Amino acid sequence: MRKWMSLLLILSLILVTFGCAPANVEQSQPDYEETKKMVVDILKTDDGKKAIQELMKDETLKQNLIMDQVIVKQSIQETLTSENGIEFWKKTFEDTKFVEDFAKSMQKEHEKLIKDLMKDPEYQALMMDILKNPEMEEQVVEVLKGQDFRKHLQSVVSETLESPLYKAKIEDILIKHAEDLQKQEKAKKDEGEGGGNS
Repeated sequence: MRKWMSLLLILSLILVTFGCAPANVEQSQPDYEETKKMVVDILKTDDGKKAIQELMKDETLKQNLIMDQVIVKQSIQETLTSENGIEFWKKTFEDTKFVEDFAKSMQKEHEKLIKDLMKDPEYQALMMDILKNPEMEEQVVEVLKGQDFRKHLQSVVSETLESPLYKAKIEDILIKHAEDLQKQEKAKKDEGEGGGNS
């Protein structure tokens, strides 16, 4: 009797559990955040990384990614050239910190561009035309006469004269010049002696 009672009790518990199961499953379905966290955790595992690497090797997927890149590029261009895009960039470039950071990030490219332009004959001719302009000439003269420029020039000259490399160059020039003078004097002396003998 006891066995039957315990068996009946166990069966009733199982029935109750199964009877409530569908309701519990619906209630305990994971929400979006839990699912997202679970997917992210899976992707961080070695198996997840391997699966992504295998997917990236698939040629069809690569072609689709390339196609998407073109679409993305086109979308960005359309967004930047739209009225809202232009307004956004105007406001962004009013921020002095952003402008400073942007200028620093572009510095190497600007230097390379200027060096390339300096080698370009067309650009050189254009610069010469600008410098020949009387108004430009006047402005340059004013800048050169200015107190700030003079101070800057003095500082540059002082730094240059103190530079060991520059000192060595000057020394070489002076020695070479002295040697040239000695050779000239010797040549004149030899000519004088030769002329005196004849």
